[in-house]
Amino acid sequence: MDNIWNEMYEAAKAVLSPKQVSEYVACGEVSAAVLSKTGKIYTGVCIDTCSTLGICAERNAIFNMMTNGEYEIEKVLCIPPNEGKGAPCGACRELIVQLMPDSYKNIEVMLDYSKGEVITMGELTPHWWIG
Repeated sequence: MDNIWNEMYEAAKAVLSPKQVSEYVACGEVSAAVLSKTGKIYTGVCIDTCSTLGICAERNAIFNMMTNGEYEIEKVLCIPPNEGKGAPCGACRELIVQLMPDSYKNIEVMLDYSKGEVITMGELTPHWWIG
């Protein structure tokens, strides 16, 4: 496994910190890291609310990347509860596809860190509505 995956894992692990922020909002149970085309790692955590206003860790990390002026993703890694397998959900996949419609199929996704199992977005989304 490439060392960058270890760096991404450590970055995501550093922000993984489940918290009950209020009786309506929890965060940090899932964390993610994305590697931009420039080689910078951006992180995010999930934010869960009782009224569907929350966000997944992957989208949070991607929005962090975009906030910092970058718009191209190389790799995605997620640490779900109990550090099991983690692939972007449908909403996260949709954002990735729409962000990079011409090249999303080449983005690498760490499916299972403990096994070093990596797939591409093209394998994960073989028949998406965009290209």
